[in-house]
Amino acid sequence: RKYRFRLLDGGPSRFYSLWLSNGMPFQHIANDGNMLPAPITAQSVQLGVAERADIVVDFSQLPASTTELYIINRAEQVDGRGPTGNLLPMSQAPKLLKLVIRPSTGAPDNSRVPTSLRPKPAMDLPVARTRDWHFDRTNGMWTVNGKLFDHNRCDAECKQGTAEIWNFSTAGGWAHPVHLHCEEPLVLSYNEKPVAGTVLGGRKDVFTLYPGDTMSVYIKFRDWLGRYPMHCHNTVHEDHAMMVRWDIVP
Repeated sequence: RKYRFRLLDGGPSRFYSLWLSNGMPFQHIANDGNMLPAPITAQSVQLGVAERADIVVDFSQLPASTTELYIINRAEQVDGRGPTGNLLPMSQAPKLLKLVIRPSTGAPDNSRVPTSLRPKPAMDLPVARTRDWHFDRTNGMWTVNGKLFDHNRCDAECKQGTAEIWNFSTAGGWAHPVHLHCEEPLVLSYNEKPVAGTVLGGRKDVFTLYPGDTMSVYIKFRDWLGRYPMHCHNTVHEDHAMMVRWDIVP
């Protein structure tokens, strides 16, 4: 039958490329906190720190006899900078979770994965301005736009009832999973390419930037006034001041 798995990268600095050990495909149906507009057939899921994913695996594709599989991580990573970009061979990838699939003894599985899930929200608020956020290493310290975090400093005042476009970028040899509090933006482009039909095509709250990446998002400010953080979710970077405070104001 089919099973739905909720995947979370809960580690401090590890990145993942998750596969089933036999390479079988599955349906990727959700990321972070939301359903995708439509399921995506995939063989792997890439997760930066704090990113989430929901997948549906149809084990009826397997033989009727008992089968053992593993969820494995093929992302090669040798230090806290992030993955090298190489995929480990299936036989060498660390095994994270063992799955034992036994023959069905109950009713047939009539569940299905719908062809449409959750429509992408409308970008229906006026864009008040565009902001650039650059995540980098400055004088050996983790910075955003060249500055360390100061909770007494507001780095962006955003007016309630408007929207903005935020451009994220990074340099150097480090990966930065950027996490935004309060609102879930819509990704407009990743490395200047459209994201429709990809796992970035729905709402998200973690935006993983690998060295040299750029990403543009559309963010609305709707419900709550107050102070909010945005930070790198690599815990080492976050704990060493790679964070900004932004405010939603009347």
